[in-house]
Amino acid sequence: MVNEAKPTLFIVHGGWHVPESYKKLTGALESRGYEVHLPRLPSANGTRPPNADLFTDSLLVRNYVESLVQAGRTVVVIMHSYGGQVGSNALCGLGLQARAKQFLPGGISHLIYMTAYAVPEGSAMMDKVKEFGNMDLVPLVFDFADDDSCLFRDPKGLMVGHGAEKSEVDAYVNTFVRWNGKSMYQATEHAAWRDIPVSYIYTTADMTVPLAYQQNIVKGLEKAGCKVQTFELETGHCPNLTATEDVVQIVEKVIIG
Repeated sequence: MVNEAKPTLFIVHGGWHVPESYKKLTGALESRGYEVHLPRLPSANGTRPPNADLFTDSLLVRNYVESLVQAGRTVVVIMHSYGGQVGSNALCGLGLQARAKQFLPGGISHLIYMTAYAVPEGSAMMDKVKEFGNMDLVPLVFDFADDDSCLFRDPKGLMVGHGAEKSEVDAYVNTFVRWNGKSMYQATEHAAWRDIPVSYIYTTADMTVPLAYQQNIVKGLEKAGCKVQTFELETGHCPNLTATEDVVQIVEKVIIG
């Protein structure tokens, strides 16, 4: 049963993922009485050639969350991987404080980046890869087609890693879809983290967004004047699967404050 005293949770999924990929996490959160919203991003619609990208995804997330806050909801946004790029770009001006100043109800109380990209305006995910001098690894990790759609070459080993039963990992990876890889190269226009409270979940065994990238991202936020509450999980890139209960506990800690 949904507890109306709890904030509404909104999850922005990562590349290659779809809502079904997060059923273990959404089930755990719902069992705690949270209402969870997790729409499928258009860039993961499987269309060939791709007809949606970062900006299409941002528009969907913006409209969806805006409808929640306009209804007076307090919303906590959880962003995974590429989802951080989408949420950052989409959610400016929807914070609780910003809306309260305009005498408007509802708003986003927290942004939780789960091994996710949170970069300044005008930056793309791949800019971080370039910054670390790792562009030569891109074709080894991603299988790009001529139409820029792509698959992850070794999702079990490089993305999921340890922490789940083989049957669980198999089922999880089977939810993955061909994704518009061009989205990784598109720069954000906005940075919602500038005026909404931020938490970041580090994943120390991550081989998709390495810990050094994550730490660098947080350092950039702090340098920009953003206070970041951090948490650390000894897991790979998909803690929603491999450290589900830990993620739930972190979400509840963020909410309680």
